[in-house]
Amino acid sequence: MRSSPPLLCFLVFALWLVVANGSEPTPKVGIYELKTGDFSAKFTTWGARIVSLVVPDKNGKLEDIVLGYDSAMDYLPKKSTTVDVERLVGFLYEDLPHLFDDQGIDRTAYDERVKFRDPITKHDSISGYLFNIALLKKIFRPDFQLHWVKQTGPFDITTRWTMVMTFALLPWKPELVFTGTSIMGINPETGKFCSHVDFWDSITINNYFSSEGLMDVIKQLRIYKTPNLDSPKYQILKRTANYEVRKYSPFVVVETDGDKLSGSAGFNAVTGYIFGKNSTKEKIPMTTPVFTQAVDSEMSKISIQVVLPSEKEMTSLPAPDEEKAKLRKVEGGIAAVSKFSGKPTEDVVREKEKSLRSSLIKDGLRPETGCLLARYNDPGRTKSFMMYAANFRSFRPWIKLEGSGTWGWKEKRTE
Repeated sequence: MRSSPPLLCFLVFALWLVVANGSEPTPKVGIYELKTGDFSAKFTTWGARIVSLVVPDKNGKLEDIVLGYDSAMDYLPKKSTTVDVERLVGFLYEDLPHLFDDQGIDRTAYDERVKFRDPITKHDSISGYLFNIALLKKIFRPDFQLHWVKQTGPFDITTRWTMVMTFALLPWKPELVFTGTSIMGINPETGKFCSHVDFWDSITINNYFSSEGLMDVIKQLRIYKTPNLDSPKYQILKRTANYEVRKYSPFVVVETDGDKLSGSAGFNAVTGYIFGKNSTKEKIPMTTPVFTQAVDSEMSKISIQVVLPSEKEMTSLPAPDEEKAKLRKVEGGIAAVSKFSGKPTEDVVREKEKSLRSSLIKDGLRPETGCLLARYNDPGRTKSFMMYAANFRSFRPWIKLEGSGTWGWKEKRTE
């Protein structure tokens, strides 16, 4: 291809213009086009590059003889997108447990513009995010429990947690429980967290603002108490609208044969043990709950149990005087629990068992046979608070579920 003197002069002038414009102290980057006749040239102020040069070929057809980008921004240097996500996973394992303690989280791990969302709260800066944490700490005394952290996308990390909060401003000090997951978004340019979005297990609409989420909070503020007595210790792993998943510590029971899940046969025998009908005549403090337990699907074999104080060990307990009463250590494990109140007729108890079992299956869990009813006052009383508990794993007489080690228990999905 031949070049003419006018074209050379045109190019020299264009290059001078670009260099001069590029030498000005301005952050703007642009593409400029100069035309004369059939000739046209495009230049970018970023590095005085020729982006396009359109000239006629020997047949007079106009062609662009320069390879270049269509946008000026394409000429800007690309920032590294290499992020050590594994390191950030480890960081969250160490940092998040300090969410509500005096140490607090490391704010340097977050962008200044960080998007925080849960069903009823939103903030768009690290300052707002930290303000929300401080407010919760002051009003609710939160207990944050981190279960696991794992990478779920190129720049996403998901956490599973439980948060138990006591609303100290109300006289009855209600306890609010939330469980769920958080998706932590990573800014690939800074390697810092740029978003934190919470999803609660107890509701279906998690987008801000969720009226369902607000109602979930309000419902947990109601006056709701059980006897202030020693009970088996547990950690809530998951709270849905229909049941809770709990991890129980080991405990000891005294038990004997019962007649039915809603019945009280054998109650005097097991309570007699704690009132002194034992080999040392020791009187043992009252506890809750009273359990009735079925180990088969027909619920034909029933036992009734009283929980013994948590500090008691099998080796230190006296033997029962009652021949049919015996001591047994429950090794602890994972259980699903559904709460209800009222008069516990057999029909009501069986319906609650059926409803809980159905909810577990719907959520992809496979319950085994057996169930357990827990009552928090005298089984003979008509007005009582109680809960039905179903077991996943270690409490074999309860409903046992199989499935994935999300919380240390298996959660096997149905097809």
